[in-house]
Amino acid sequence: MKDKVVIVTGGSSGIGEACAESFAKAGAKVVITGRSDEKLAEAKKTLIQKGCDTILTISGDVSSEEDCNNTIIKVLDTYGKIDVLINNAGISMRSLFDDIEIDVFKQVMNVNFYGALYMTKSCLSHIKKTKGSIIGISSIAGKKGLPARTAYSASKFAMEGFLQALRIELIHDEVHVLVVSPGFVKTNIRNTALKSDGSQQGQSPKNEDKLMTAEEVAEAVLIATVKRKRDLILTTQGKTLVQVNKFAPSLADKQVYKHFANEPDSPLKK
Repeated sequence: MKDKVVIVTGGSSGIGEACAESFAKAGAKVVITGRSDEKLAEAKKTLIQKGCDTILTISGDVSSEEDCNNTIIKVLDTYGKIDVLINNAGISMRSLFDDIEIDVFKQVMNVNFYGALYMTKSCLSHIKKTKGSIIGISSIAGKKGLPARTAYSASKFAMEGFLQALRIELIHDEVHVLVVSPGFVKTNIRNTALKSDGSQQGQSPKNEDKLMTAEEVAEAVLIATVKRKRDLILTTQGKTLVQVNKFAPSLADKQVYKHFANEPDSPLKK
């Protein structure tokens, strides 16, 4: 990663900020993006305190094609190239499909799927030049649809299908495409998950202290990028679910339903 230029969307918190730290400490010049100038400034200050010297912040909304194009222009003006794009920006939701407002569903798709699409489209020609990497931070929800997370699952399935197809298209360009599928990770994504009306959930239904940390995910992403792996499935729970779903999908359905029905204030019937 020495002197590689790495863009991390949604880089002001959670897995994005952790990836920024891991890649910067490995020698990369890291660009973090996000919608809040204040949060980006706080993240940059924290990263510098941790010894990450080369951090560039660019504010923008990944769900805006224009913002994505402007981000790439600014990165090229500063560094002249792009080696790695980490499509990390994302939001979650928690509501039965019967209750969710369609605009909320679209909001999740716009950030999680179209954000990755716009950023990838904007910088693909430049990553081809460096034979670099395109990374999507997906989810186990992109492998197995999760109840009360229809929009989130749809967005992650869409991201995975897009990146799988793109990987095949880029075989002769020697561009590396990695799909990362974490299970539950200790971040604030559940606190900010959208309810049926678009308001934030505010409190996580999980015991966050027992979950994999964002830093552990980031280290695994760094290693997988260096080794140019195709897929990365994280957490024991996530790996188990993928295997059970492969060989006994009906059993997986029942296990998943039971798991989410037992959450505090679950919209699912027990």
